[in-house]
Order: sequence, then structure tokens, then C-alpha cells
Amino acid sequence: MHYYVCYCDKGVNGTTNTKTIGKLNLVDLAGSERVSKSGADGTRLKEAQNINKSLSSLGDVIHALRSKQNFVPYRNSKLTYLLQDSLGGDSKTLMIVQVAPVEKNVAETICSLNFAQRVRTVELGQASKKMESGDVETCFSDEATKGITGFVPDLVS
Repeated sequence: MHYYVCYCDKGVNGTTNTKTIGKLNLVDLAGSERVSKSGADGTRLKEAQNINKSLSSLGDVIHALRSKQNFVPYRNSKLTYLLQDSLGGDSKTLMIVQVAPVEKNVAETICSLNFAQRVRTVELGQASKKMESGDVETCFSDEATKGITGFVPDLVS
């Protein structure tokens, strides 16, 4: 399962009275599940399949951004849909990859590092300030994110 927290903040420059908005998405991506290795079945199997689907969708978005495609498939999963404003265009994105230094996890470690390498090659462009306009309130009232902050068992579907 993935863990998602979204923090939004408004600021006002006391001198110029300019209003800005900031949004911070923190996502702990569950690692891909090797179903044959874990022996998962039933509910755990379905969860593993959803995690893999979600990570695959994120990979598709990363590929589309890296190859500068006209269409980026953000709507293929809830995860990529929620992160679309952080993955595209004028935002800063940081990915931290945790790997296990255990020999039995070498395959998963290599897979994680390869994914991180693909992400690293994506150029999002220059980050910009979000000045108050019609979309400032979106961060606070976006129907897509209402009630999704925190532990989200169905985020991967």
C-alpha cells in the first residue's frame, strides 16, 4: 500500500500584499511485489497486483514525460492523477529510493535503481511561483484529494 500526505499553504507578502500558494506531496511508494516470491494469495495477492499496476502507471507517466510525448497518462491510476501537478511542468520533484543491502534482495534493488535512473532523466522545466489566481483555491478544495490524506488502501486502484 502507498502512503500519501498532501500539505498546502498560503502565504502573503506583507510588503507587496502578493498571495502565493505552496503544495507539498509526500508519497511513500510501496515496493513492487514479486507475487511468486512472496507467495501472496487472496486479499494480499489483489493488493500486490494493485501496487504493481500503480507503479507501472507511474513508470508510464515518467516515460511519457522523459520522451516529451504530447499525451501523459496521468489518469491511469489514482496515484498519478493526484501527483500530476507535481510531476509536470513548473514544479520541483525529489525522489528518494531506499534499497536493501541484503543479497537476497539484489533483484529488487536493481529494479528500484533502474526506475530511479529513468526518473532522473526527466526534465520538468523551471519551477515557478504560484501566485493567487483562480487556481489557488484548487489546492484546498480539489475534490480529487478530499479525504485522501493519510493511509490509503485504495490509492493504488
